[in-house]
Amino acid sequence: MATAASTAAGPSTAPAGPGVGPLLRAWRERRRVSQLELALRADSSARHISFVETGRSRPSEEMVLRLAEHLEVPVRERNALLLAAGYAPRYPETPLDDPALDAVRAGMERLIQGYEPYPALVVDALYDVQAANRGITMLLEGVPESLLVPPLNAMRLTLHPRGLAPRIRNLREWRGHLLAQMERQIALHRSAALRALYEEVAAYPVPEEAGAAGAGGPDAGDPPYPYFALPLLIEHDGRVLSFVSSISTFNTPMDVTVAELAIETFLPADPATVKYLQSLSI
Repeated sequence: MATAASTAAGPSTAPAGPGVGPLLRAWRERRRVSQLELALRADSSARHISFVETGRSRPSEEMVLRLAEHLEVPVRERNALLLAAGYAPRYPETPLDDPALDAVRAGMERLIQGYEPYPALVVDALYDVQAANRGITMLLEGVPESLLVPPLNAMRLTLHPRGLAPRIRNLREWRGHLLAQMERQIALHRSAALRALYEEVAAYPVPEEAGAAGAGGPDAGDPPYPYFALPLLIEHDGRVLSFVSSISTFNTPMDVTVAELAIETFLPADPATVKYLQSLSI
């Protein structure tokens, strides 16, 4: 298991308009927060918020950061707000292979290794795989080498017609879940690179026989146990394995790279999957 070099999400596309005011207004409107509500949250006044948004008042560095926090602006975009207001960026963007992030890499690797035999991986803002455990390697068995050339991309590997897609029994549902997840990320980060990835994977063909509405896949009937979340039903070595995924991020990150990392773990969703994976680890 190797840690890949990190890939930046790329510069954001800011709304047209001079200064920080239009940027802050765009974030406030995206969050559907009124000027008065934001002022109350940030211990300011609606008049001052209005003046900042129209460019009549230049906010202090502290005010920019306070407003960004209450608007839940991503760390990368907070740097953009600071630059637009005439201040230096506050948050560094350290390459993941930099010695300064040794503790972060070691911690993530211990976490995903400790999750074995169940699959777990770490992705960045563009869904490039930064680390993965042997459970993920197992699921990728049989994928053509041409798709396994670094940097591996989790969305391409999953939805490509020569990747995992043909083995996913409920492909239409799982594909819809992944595309909706990417749409939410695009709305949050406004990344041109992420938009390009979305358009690429959304254009991949979906086989006519791909699993549709039923969680058990085509002709599967009702599952013998209730699912508490949308499962990933994937074939491996003649068996159908069932997982639900969980995504974790770092709490209050102070570095752009760390802020954009996500650890995805796949929890077995039925006893047969647990038994099979545990048998492989003996």
